[in-house]
Amino acid sequence: MRRPAAELLGLLARLILGITYLVAGVIKIQQLEQTRMDTRAFRILPYDVANLWGTFMPFLEIVLGVLLIAGLLTRMTAVVGGLLMIAFIIGIVSVWARGIVIQCGCFGHSGSLPTTAAYKWDLLRDIGLLICALWLVLWPRTRVSADRALWG
Repeated sequence: MRRPAAELLGLLARLILGITYLVAGVIKIQQLEQTRMDTRAFRILPYDVANLWGTFMPFLEIVLGVLLIAGLLTRMTAVVGGLLMIAFIIGIVSVWARGIVIQCGCFGHSGSLPTTAAYKWDLLRDIGLLICALWLVLWPRTRVSADRALWG
């Protein structure tokens, strides 16, 4: 039995999360060295691991974004996307709790440092995106999706 309202919410969640990942990834790839520096600024991962993650992450975000926008492998992609959002939330909470003021690099680097008060908006955004991912894990079938076209 199909529930039109749930499918429409799923479509919105899929597009919001997918477009967000796609845009963030494309912006980060255009500023790859800055993305590595922003990743190191969190002071969570060892230097070389942070560089590796800062290089890999934008490509992962683009792949997740494309898959979500297409609606292909939605549940699996939402699980990976949700885990990524949890990692981002942990990173922001960590620097905020330690009193570190950084440019998180979530959507590239603006060149200016925010105040720690900006972290609450980053957290609210990421929690909202995590909710989108959770919705898609629970109800992955949505309108206008490759999953539906391929598997019904």
